[in-house]
Amino acid sequence: MTDAEWSAVRPLLPVPGWMRGRGGQPEAYCHRAMLDAIRYLVDNGIKWRAMPGDFPPWDRAYAFFRRWRDHALVKEFHDRLRDRVRERAGRDAEPSAGVIDSQSVKADAVVGTDSRGFDGGKLINGRKRHVVVDTLGLLLGVMVTSAGIGDRAAAKALLERVADAHHRLELVWADGGYTGSLAEHCLAAFALVLAIVKRSDDTRGFVVLPKRWIVERLFAHLMRSRRLVRDFERRTTTAEAMIYWSMTMVMTRRLTRSRPARA
Repeated sequence: MTDAEWSAVRPLLPVPGWMRGRGGQPEAYCHRAMLDAIRYLVDNGIKWRAMPGDFPPWDRAYAFFRRWRDHALVKEFHDRLRDRVRERAGRDAEPSAGVIDSQSVKADAVVGTDSRGFDGGKLINGRKRHVVVDTLGLLLGVMVTSAGIGDRAAAKALLERVADAHHRLELVWADGGYTGSLAEHCLAAFALVLAIVKRSDDTRGFVVLPKRWIVERLFAHLMRSRRLVRDFERRTTTAEAMIYWSMTMVMTRRLTRSRPARA
């Protein structure tokens, strides 16, 4: 991170328990060095044991990553960054509308059969990332499943999680893969309106559809992180944490980007 990026994210970092009088051993390395190490791993797709020598030892960086994953600290850090980016863009911190979609990616050999499957539509053997984003393309929730899990089945669990965390959310756009009884379920269970945006039957070739392109921008950001081009994680919770880490890098750059001049 640059000095400007560090000054922007430092106030948003979760405070360690030992600094709040909750006990525990003080950390041996500063958070900036740990964040840089994890960002390097996610961005360049290296193995943990291949961590360059100018970062903290790989086992200490992995222990830091594992602690933030298991205690949902990476999600907390990500959500604080997202709120700050939304406020900087002149939006309310809590969104009222979102977009849901999924992305299937190939899984590495270390991914077990209990969390991998075959997506018949995309012809991909691996895992599927189900995401909900706001109208700025920022992540509201993610769930990684086997690629054989249907979009509607995963959407019920994901939308329940997102609706509990974002009480102002009222409208979610989706593609034709989410048709059926899901719309009635969302309205009755979560008070969410699920709006289906479909392609016209006479449309040929690539067409930018209203609202649906927003979530594709998030998928494009994820595919720029080499660790996320393929799913290398044994646990789905680790894969979800990697997605949160990737998006923290995107939002950090957006926070430190110079503001456009007003007319």
